[in-house]
Amino acid sequence: MSETMLDVEGLKAWYGAAQILHDVSFTVGRGEVVALMGRNGAGKTTTMKALMGLVTRRGAVRFNNADVAALRPFEIARLGLGFTPEDRRIFSELTVMENLDIGRQPPRRFPDGQPAPVWTPQRLFELFPNLGEMPNRPGGRMSGGEQQMLTVARTLMGNPLMVLLDEPSEGVAPLIVEQMANTIIELKKEGLSILLSEQNIHFARLVSDRVYVLEKGEIHWQGTMAELSGNLDIQRAYLTV
Repeated sequence: MSETMLDVEGLKAWYGAAQILHDVSFTVGRGEVVALMGRNGAGKTTTMKALMGLVTRRGAVRFNNADVAALRPFEIARLGLGFTPEDRRIFSELTVMENLDIGRQPPRRFPDGQPAPVWTPQRLFELFPNLGEMPNRPGGRMSGGEQQMLTVARTLMGNPLMVLLDEPSEGVAPLIVEQMANTIIELKKEGLSILLSEQNIHFARLVSDRVYVLEKGEIHWQGTMAELSGNLDIQRAYLTV
């Protein structure tokens, strides 16, 4: 595998007194797309929130060779870890352009000195043509799929080295799902690492290199996407409703 961008070991997380994650460990390499898969309630979103410091957590989290386990969410974001939450969190009163401006951060470099991709609104409009047609539209007057695109675009304005994508295919039209898959493939070509939370195996199959399957806050299976695609027993046990 390529150099490690994210290394997680023994991650535990809580909501109040309830422990949700139990010793979750995984890695994501540079330029790799890794899927966290499992049913609703398996712990996928909690894993993402724990990585960003948004819930009570313990365990080792190293991002881009830096120990981020004790950092606050804004400090982690400033190191180049982008997060697009499942509930989108766009600013509904602000226009597309204003939402993008809020995400702006300076350009970055990978550990080997190579510059990371630099994103501008113009470049993002090439990636998401729908957004380019509505730069002055308020976020609250967009469809769910358009809001999903805007959330990803706003994250990219931070010029991240890696992006956490929480359920990007959830509740959006098939055409948008296809565009989202193409976007992830483009980001991978740029050298970005992506951790994808997903329960739609058809979507994950289009974009992912490797998979970790979660159930009740623990990893029960890991392997390549091709191995999971061919393993109906694992799919039935952990992915079908």
